[in-house]
Amino acid sequence: MPELSPRRRMLVLAICCLSLLIVSLDNTILNVALPALQRDFGASVSGLQWTIDAYLIVLASLLILAGATADRIGRRRVFQTGLALFVLGSVLCSLAPTLGWLVAARVVQAVGGSMLNPVAMSIITNVFTEPRERARAIGVWGGVVGLSMAMGPIVGGVLVDSVGWRAIFWLNLPIGAAALVLTALFVPESRAPRPRRLDPVGQGLMVVLLATLSYAIIEAPGRGPLSPAVAGGALVAVLALAGFVLHTRRAAEPIIDLRFFRSVPFSGATVIAVSGFAALAGFLFVNALYLQNVRGLSALHAGLFLLPMAVMTAVCGPLSGRLVGSRGPRLPLQIAGAAMLASGLMFAALDAETRDVTLFAAYVLFGIGFGMVNAPITNTAVSGMPRSQAGVAAAVASTSRQVGQALGVAVIGAVLAAGAGSGREADAAAGFVAAARPAYWVLAGCAAAVLVLGTVTTGGRAARSAARVRDLFDHEPNLRPVSGASTR
Repeated sequence: MPELSPRRRMLVLAICCLSLLIVSLDNTILNVALPALQRDFGASVSGLQWTIDAYLIVLASLLILAGATADRIGRRRVFQTGLALFVLGSVLCSLAPTLGWLVAARVVQAVGGSMLNPVAMSIITNVFTEPRERARAIGVWGGVVGLSMAMGPIVGGVLVDSVGWRAIFWLNLPIGAAALVLTALFVPESRAPRPRRLDPVGQGLMVVLLATLSYAIIEAPGRGPLSPAVAGGALVAVLALAGFVLHTRRAAEPIIDLRFFRSVPFSGATVIAVSGFAALAGFLFVNALYLQNVRGLSALHAGLFLLPMAVMTAVCGPLSGRLVGSRGPRLPLQIAGAAMLASGLMFAALDAETRDVTLFAAYVLFGIGFGMVNAPITNTAVSGMPRSQAGVAAAVASTSRQVGQALGVAVIGAVLAAGAGSGREADAAAGFVAAARPAYWVLAGCAAAVLVLGTVTTGGRAARSAARVRDLFDHEPNLRPVSGASTR
């Protein structure tokens, strides 16, 4: 691919960020509409979880396939296809007559969305080749992720209160159409010199694993953990995981190259992504229900209550990118873990939601933490990996984010549902706070994992493991490592 001018590179970055905007916004914008969906469709807590997790599970399952396909047939082509499918899915969501149809339409959305984020990151990685410039571009990308995901409740609140919950899907139409046209005009086509083969067996096992694991977690509070459906789902998930590992070890070109995980920074970034985004998804799920169902706020006012989190996320995303470029990923990861941990402990130990001052402080801390976490995840995931496989490496990081969100909604939602169903508290507000307390301890545990792993997996020993992985790829033809920011 020929070298692009600085202005053209920035335009490509802006177009990629447009696609990220609608996909990330859709991850969180539905949270604020959950009470409206509950009223319109008479949905249970598990039904609400599926409106979010059906999207996240499909998205997570297909991201790596989309990255590998883009490396093979053309990144721009796959990117455009994803935009078209995402817009179609949004139209279907806005017309859904029942909760089941909405879940099905969310699946269509997710198929399109899976072709956007990893492919866009691959495009950015190939356009921004200088390490410091790439770190800054990834910082902008991380800022858009944080802003769009945190702004979702606010935008959703405005639309739900003024037009109705269906309007949150109409928002995707003009943005998606604009991105589709601009991509055709300005984004160059690129392919990997040596694309990976497709891995249908590994892909199928991944879908089964995520779907059955989420099913078992979500349905356990209502059906009982020992019910045949839940126990069977858990068993199938275990078998799918075992089959996936065995297949991946034996396949010539598996969907995930397990050698990537010999790099301690890469493995750390993967687990940090799961933990950080699980905390975000669970945080938004619980707070959307609390602010509207317990405090009695409108969707708009609930979104405005979350504004401190959104503002801090928007401010800290680009700052995190600059810190990664200048000092490496350790400091922003430590700040992220510490801030989210403090927020989680305020809820879990101090019942922060019961007072406006502590609620505001907890939201600010969580926004700082989540704003800081995204850029170091992405930078570490693609640094040291072959540039020709950038789509796959970036897709692993993106998959980890979506898996984290799916598990966050499933686990924290299940913990909340189990506590709410106990019926020990006569007062609704006190009952919800008591039910949410174990969920916030789970969130605090996720934040602690970000803090510990952000420290342990970014030191000198970790950097040496990344160098050994680069040596593995150096012995293969046509595979050139992607240089990146220091992992100190």
